[in-house]
Amino acid sequence: MKRNWWKEGVVYQIYPRSFMDTTGDGLGDLVGIIDQLDYIESLGVTMIWLCPIYESPNDDNGYDISDYRKISDEFGGNATFDRLLKALHARGIKLIMDLVVNHSSDEHYWFQEAKKSKDNPYHDYYIWRGNNPESPPNNWQSFFNGSVWKWNAATEEYFLHLFTQKQPDLNWENPKVRQEIYDIVDFWLAKGVDGLRMDVISLISKRLAFTDTPQGMPFVDVMEHVYANGPRVHEYLNEMHQKVLSKYDVVTVGEGPGVNLEHGPRYVSAAAQELNMVFHFDHLTIDFGPEGKYDPVPLDFVRFKEIFSQWDAALAQDGWNSIFLGNHDFSRIVSRFGNDGIYRIASAKLLACLLMTLRGTPYIYQGDEIGMTNVAHDSISKYDDVETRNAWDAAMASGKDMNKFLKAVHWQSRDNARTPMQWDQTPNAGFSKGQPWIPVHENYKSINVAAAEDDPNSILHFYRKMIAFRKAQPTLIYGDYQDLEPQHSQLFLYRRWDIKEEFLIVHNFSNHAIDWEKPKTQYNLQIGNYANPEEGRLSPWESRVYRLN
Repeated sequence: MKRNWWKEGVVYQIYPRSFMDTTGDGLGDLVGIIDQLDYIESLGVTMIWLCPIYESPNDDNGYDISDYRKISDEFGGNATFDRLLKALHARGIKLIMDLVVNHSSDEHYWFQEAKKSKDNPYHDYYIWRGNNPESPPNNWQSFFNGSVWKWNAATEEYFLHLFTQKQPDLNWENPKVRQEIYDIVDFWLAKGVDGLRMDVISLISKRLAFTDTPQGMPFVDVMEHVYANGPRVHEYLNEMHQKVLSKYDVVTVGEGPGVNLEHGPRYVSAAAQELNMVFHFDHLTIDFGPEGKYDPVPLDFVRFKEIFSQWDAALAQDGWNSIFLGNHDFSRIVSRFGNDGIYRIASAKLLACLLMTLRGTPYIYQGDEIGMTNVAHDSISKYDDVETRNAWDAAMASGKDMNKFLKAVHWQSRDNARTPMQWDQTPNAGFSKGQPWIPVHENYKSINVAAAEDDPNSILHFYRKMIAFRKAQPTLIYGDYQDLEPQHSQLFLYRRWDIKEEFLIVHNFSNHAIDWEKPKTQYNLQIGNYANPEEGRLSPWESRVYRLN
């Protein structure tokens, strides 16, 4: 397998508005990131990925961009961004920017022009259909509830928006649109940006017949078979690679809603020259019920393990995997996949060990390294996220049990991951001297960076150890993978090996001890999340990494 810097690195994802506020306006900013570079560097990460910081009306927290070349003044503007990039590079840390080009903001100049008339030069930058204000072109539903079509009175037609009404989808069929996007990519890469995370990139090619989705089709299937993996998506990505990406030594990771094992390998095939990695969501939609994320079902652990094995096998020969358990769009990983109560510390460490011992590039989301947890507000008024609030309104309108729905919000809202970073015990967790844009989690006095720094057995110190351990073991990066107990309902036990080394990794994903004997072969314990591991028995949420002598 070809070696690359981005395969050997570890990514730390920053949600800038929730990371560190230095101005007192309640919003995190780029100076806040610069001020915390010692901390970021101390983790041992080699790349940071910044969620969008461009000019935006913030209908969807920056994923609605109104100027692709301007860093929003609320984050510090372009000059501060240049300072951040230089400061990162001085420390040997690379910067991945978010590229959001399935849609723009409706306040972008292109759309402001496009909506004026059908013969405006920008009209064909977007997707228009239909001519009856009473009858949308089809029954498609937005990711954020409601129709994907919005009527534009000036041209007497609808425009398409797979997300909010303020996020009109760009028309990639138009070569001028594609060239505009490639020029934007070139602008940032020429500046020295080291990579791009491409938002919902699997959705850029549309099925132009726009036929209705079958009645009752689960939304996960609609994503996969109707919205994603359109007929020209691979052509577009290959063209972007040829025209601009191939000129730079950068990393590309595509967010792939609807990308499955059948399509996934094509996106990241080294031979096809499209992207380096994708974020698939098979393991992150695992607890979605028939009505989607706010209809949660119990997590199937055997299926969870199978997903990692299937994707590893699919990409083993020609491609590369992204290893992640959460991000700004999902619940906190210790609340979702661990135990955020009595075993919060052990289970958060287990998840760190899992991330650092699978084949692929690991991604850590800010706050997970100190074991931040889901938030459970008592009222929907305390939630900011447009997806959560729209889902709430839709549930109210359909007569759902709203007490039960609030519990689903506690479990699944994107705001779980967006509460401000918990730095210390001072007011607002040291995030801001002003009123934070979103409430700080009430547990910040016990869960914060300062407390973790002072505790040699903290989750934070374990993350540092695991990151250093992974970076020192090429076998854990490139080696083969095999699940040794695929049907076990509580143990995740796997081998990682190459011609030089072999590791055996075991995780107890349960709240009770399990009898387990290591194989008689000469395996030596290298690292684990319990100080005094018992012979013949795994403690609750225990992880161990053994090396074969």
